[in-house]
Amino acid sequence: MGATQLSTTTDLEALAVAAGRDLEEASAQEIMRWAADTFGSKLCVTSSMEDAVVAHLAATALPGIDVVFLDTGYHFPETIGTRDAVAATMAVNLITLTPRQTVAEQDAQYGANLHDRDPDLCCSLRKVEPLQRGLMAYDAWATGLRRDESPSRANTPVVSWDAKRRKVKIAPIARWTQEDVDAYVQANGVLLNPLLWEGYTSVGCSPLSCTRKPVDGEDARAGRWAGSGKTECGIHL
Repeated sequence: MGATQLSTTTDLEALAVAAGRDLEEASAQEIMRWAADTFGSKLCVTSSMEDAVVAHLAATALPGIDVVFLDTGYHFPETIGTRDAVAATMAVNLITLTPRQTVAEQDAQYGANLHDRDPDLCCSLRKVEPLQRGLMAYDAWATGLRRDESPSRANTPVVSWDAKRRKVKIAPIARWTQEDVDAYVQANGVLLNPLLWEGYTSVGCSPLSCTRKPVDGEDARAGRWAGSGKTECGIHL
């Protein structure tokens, strides 16, 4: 599939601003089709493998699309299993990114359990920096952010300019509710992380300080870095 030729970051930024306005009321499928038509092979999807909803949307619009997964070295086995199942069963090219240091090497430099003592630094080393490197080959990236997940995500645009990485950022399901996600999963047989069936509503790294099950009345991401005041890993800030 061809893609629009965008020669400068100024072109990309202007495109992102206009698309964020023009596509606000568009369906997730329309947003994903626009992204595929506009960027072609310069578009990727990032997935935490909590589910494969956006990967499925993207593969429908652009079969063979790159799906980028961050292997932090701390994932639940169920998350790695979901990644492997996506790679085996969906029309995507699964790319696994890794940090510059193994967990053992990080422990040697910073001490064990950095995620408990300085979660911002741990996320920066094991998520933010690897993604920064991994996205260098693309002009745009799509993500599964939704406005209903937490107050910090309530104003997520469907298309925006990612100034940190100088790329177009696409959130095709930003306007979806959990009910919309469930309906899409059921209608299309989309893969889900088995931990969702066990009461987790947001799945990150496995240490308890990073991911726990929420209690009744909490928002979907309340179990992430619970009690620390931290709400995001840094990728979406």
